[in-house]
Amino acid sequence: MDLRKRPWSGYVRSWLWTIPAASVVTAVLIPLAVATSPFAPAGPWQRWLSRLWARAVLALFGARVRVSGGERLSPRGHYVFVSNHLSLADTPVMLYALPAPFKFLAKRELLRVPFIGWYLRRAGHLTVDRRSVRPSIESLNEAARLIREHSLSVLIFAEGRRSPDGTLQPFKDGAAWLAIESGAEAVPVAILGTDRVLPAKDSCILPGEVEVRIGAPISPAGFTLRDRGAFTRLLEERVRALLAGEDAAPRA
Repeated sequence: MDLRKRPWSGYVRSWLWTIPAASVVTAVLIPLAVATSPFAPAGPWQRWLSRLWARAVLALFGARVRVSGGERLSPRGHYVFVSNHLSLADTPVMLYALPAPFKFLAKRELLRVPFIGWYLRRAGHLTVDRRSVRPSIESLNEAARLIREHSLSVLIFAEGRRSPDGTLQPFKDGAAWLAIESGAEAVPVAILGTDRVLPAKDSCILPGEVEVRIGAPISPAGFTLRDRGAFTRLLEERVRALLAGEDAAPRA
């Protein structure tokens, strides 16, 4: 389907049903997560709530998600997941698809957004200050310290924004920085199909197939921050290969 030619019936359904219903689910579950965070700031309860939200939103969207490559990850490992970014639907897709608990690395401006900001702050997700170079470096170093000291996994959309046309955009070096500084293995992840469910800068939500391909972990051993450009290019190449099906694991 040409993404520029969304059916008018899709807009009607989205505006009258899908978006309001998803907003209600969000308005119920996120305050519940925030309210219970003083007693259960992390762990199974918060993960269950986030995955419940993801499953509910994806069901409302009509997104059918297939996942491959999860067997490449160790149940005891902690990782920097490095993904492309196509759609707002990528967030619930990743919460549903990734087999390991993880934190998002989000831009710090989101902390000021109602509901989303409350949840990011109370659930301990990591943020990066992108106003200028120095705050960005300081926030990345702090995130790397938390990953290292608490054995966290983190997800970063390495392009820095949603792709406007579905093609892979050049990666920023934040993911490489985090992996090198924390020592955590980087895991390339490819998302396919969310731009057909909900394109960037559009409000027409249509049912569709979504696929998540998880690549083999890449150790940052031997790389320094001076090498982060090379490590970033390696990550981008691996995600590109996954998108092309050249490094895809067999589906379970």
